[in-house]
Amino acid sequence: MKNDVILSVKDITITFHDHEESERVVDKFSLDLHEGEIVGLVGESGSGKSLSAMAIAGLLNRKDATITGRSFYAGLNFINADRKEIRKFQGNDIAVIFQDPMTSLDPVKKAGAQVEEEIRIHHSEIPKSERKKMALTMLESVGLKDVNKIYNSYPNELSGGMCQRVMIAGAMIGKPKILIADEPTTALDVTVQAQIVDLLYDINKRENTSIIFISHDLSLVRKLARRAIVMQTGRIVEEGLCEEIFNDPKHEYTKKLIAAIPDVPYFGGNV
Repeated sequence: MKNDVILSVKDITITFHDHEESERVVDKFSLDLHEGEIVGLVGESGSGKSLSAMAIAGLLNRKDATITGRSFYAGLNFINADRKEIRKFQGNDIAVIFQDPMTSLDPVKKAGAQVEEEIRIHHSEIPKSERKKMALTMLESVGLKDVNKIYNSYPNELSGGMCQRVMIAGAMIGKPKILIADEPTTALDVTVQAQIVDLLYDINKRENTSIIFISHDLSLVRKLARRAIVMQTGRIVEEGLCEEIFNDPKHEYTKKLIAAIPDVPYFGGNV
């Protein structure tokens, strides 16, 4: 990979203490993410994918767990840096698309207000009228029609696919360098899943955004990502180029995951 490393993650370990015995849920997760690269993070539910990603972005509550290791972006270690310093980058340089848009969006706020949130927080100097223009433009850029109506709609008035696109618009409005897409196709039908994957690919190409794409669906990872990291019970068990992993998996867990999906041709991914 020729592009520079934009995010360097080394040996992230997460241990929860909310039971009688401490439980290590992520063990020495490491990743170097390059500019403009899409990396797939794959594994079954409970494998530690989302927790690793939330730790990378500095979003885990430090009171609930012991988090060690490092996640360096712009010279700042998000694992132990001051929260005020981290917040300067969250949503602005590093954005997250959370799971299940129907529950992640605020049901009492209109879609437009939620798309504009990052601008209000990080760029308060931008007037309300300009924020609205930016939000409408972003809603159009993620493939939505009749954006004025969507801007003034509540999440329950929109379909699941439309809500997912609203979430992506909100994540991308600040033109982040890194986008963490945490199971962005959850609860969507197959057709809409494909549309969301295509949209993420277009965003990557258009904005050169580095993407960490989290999914339990290897076929989607295979279509979108250049590299893949396979996790099982909190550990990385295999990683490499998608084409190599799918054509010649080394770990038994990876082989079982691949055997469980339909036999589809390799789509290429982001190179």
